[in-house]
Amino acid sequence: MTIPDGSHRAGDPAGLEHLGYGNGELWVALWPHGVVRATADDLNQRGEIVMKFPWDRAVRGRLHITGRRIDAEAPPLRSHVPDYGLTGFQSTAVTFPTVGCWEVTGRVASQTSLTFVTRVTLSS
Repeated sequence: MTIPDGSHRAGDPAGLEHLGYGNGELWVALWPHGVVRATADDLNQRGEIVMKFPWDRAVRGRLHITGRRIDAEAPPLRSHVPDYGLTGFQSTAVTFPTVGCWEVTGRVASQTSLTFVTRVTLSS
């Protein structure tokens, strides 16, 4: 799993704080220890896990999120990325069809991307 390293844009305008992880152009707030701990409140009507991930963009462009489960077969994840402009803070919701280990990639334009791996769990 990818562990937050506390990185963020100067001044941390997106409020990622110690959960930040990035590459100098794109950052995301990860869950502690690289593990998403969902509860029944995070399930949609299909029983899928929907979690929020805040991002921050220093490069100009729309954010697109893709991902796949890497420890077993599963449909790809889906994402909802509302219009927050072309730079700066970007709210997102990621829908994981199943629990498991997921590789997630955020991409802005064709040259900037950030990939992380997270384990998605469901507690009762």
